[in-house]
Amino acid sequence: MQSKKRRRIDPPTIHPRNRYSEKPPDFGLLAYLYPSFSPYVFPSSRPGGRPSIDWTNFNATRELTRVLLLHDHGVNWWIPDGQLCPTVPNRLNYIHWIEDLLSSDLIPAWDCSDRKVRGFDIGTGANCIYPLLGASLLGWSFVGSDVTDAALEWARKNVESNPHLVELIEIRNANDFLCSAEVKPKSGKIFEGELSTEEKEADSLEPKLEMSSFSEPHVLVGVVKDDEKFDFCMCNPPFFESMKEAGLNPKTSCGGTPKEMVYPGGEQAFVTQIINDSVVLRNSFRWFSSMVGRKGNLKVLVSKLRDVGVSIVKTTEFVQGQTARWGLAWSFIAVKKSSIALNTPIKSHHSFTLEGLQRQFGAFQILKAVESFFLANGALCKCDFLSFLVNVTLSNDQIDDLLKDGLANIGGRAISSMSNTSTDLKFPKELLFRVSVFEQSPGTVLVRGSLLHKDNPLLGVFSSLFSRLEEALKNDFVNKLRGS
Repeated sequence: MQSKKRRRIDPPTIHPRNRYSEKPPDFGLLAYLYPSFSPYVFPSSRPGGRPSIDWTNFNATRELTRVLLLHDHGVNWWIPDGQLCPTVPNRLNYIHWIEDLLSSDLIPAWDCSDRKVRGFDIGTGANCIYPLLGASLLGWSFVGSDVTDAALEWARKNVESNPHLVELIEIRNANDFLCSAEVKPKSGKIFEGELSTEEKEADSLEPKLEMSSFSEPHVLVGVVKDDEKFDFCMCNPPFFESMKEAGLNPKTSCGGTPKEMVYPGGEQAFVTQIINDSVVLRNSFRWFSSMVGRKGNLKVLVSKLRDVGVSIVKTTEFVQGQTARWGLAWSFIAVKKSSIALNTPIKSHHSFTLEGLQRQFGAFQILKAVESFFLANGALCKCDFLSFLVNVTLSNDQIDDLLKDGLANIGGRAISSMSNTSTDLKFPKELLFRVSVFEQSPGTVLVRGSLLHKDNPLLGVFSSLFSRLEEALKNDFVNKLRGS
């Protein structure tokens, strides 16, 4: 039996809109329709099993990608030996996740809402897979950048092989821009001479990055033109620090050149450079994003994003067969107030941890802060300092006031006030929940909240309030101290 730590109640799955989520590719049918694929397909050793291919054979994986793109997407495609060969279902997961972010109400759209969605593919590679899929599937336009001659040559060939997509995809040689790119401050200006008082004051309000952050070559700065705006950027970064490390998986052979696979410091360093560039180009993109190959790096990168002052961070897990990758997206655009409630998980139990607290802040001080937070929101609080818990009561009138502020939702459905809701919803006279505080170790406190009536239809009020409590406590006891 698996341990509780390893057991998953809801394991991640392939994106539901991925065309292969319900029906994986039929290798037998593809071999029949495309004779060039037939030599790579062999029957299953199990009775009734599906035909398969040798995933360690680069020619087999390349031919599979070619026929999938042609058969399912009407895209002509090829890459030479040694170049990175993408798996189509996995790349579709990323495309659909970007589609989810763009269609969500998390952040405002650009003013000209009727414009075509425009994306930037960092390191598009010879395969140019994201622009080809995004353009053919959704009609998006793309700029794909790269730095090697082979990647640029074959990316252009792949675009030109699809005349119906030529107008949607531009391949850009990043070297033509990076060699003359200058480090720009976050306002996007190049300062010459002495700054005015107003400019100094404005610049002092921006999150600061050490100049050492710019020691590595830029990824976006300089390649993105001054007057350009994009809805998103995406990237399949170099995941490894060496080619030896890149070749550790004996189960697959997807090729890949050193430029595609390796970067000093690995994926963490490469995505950090995207983060640094995003600070400079915060007004040029609605969403920045990258794929991440190691879950351990995800936590580090999210922390870096918080440090540079992003307004929102979103993560996801991409699953294809036995391979897992993670998606990381962020934005500097102010989050819509209504989206806070819409994206709060509706649960009867919530918890979070405060880490790195100074010595003078323990469970007692956090409990008092919890009480003050709910009192400020009009709640009735009863503290039990022996058990380190506070019982919170919200009346119907107080709930209504919170709903008028767009705080919460019922069953995932946003409402503005109780007076506007359907009469078939039976609201309780009050909302009761308990918040407990536990000191796990010096400097670390766990805050746990639980709804006392789990069938309450106003779960969203509790969930959203607890989310705001977490934000307030982390701001008062963690973030401010880190900045001091």
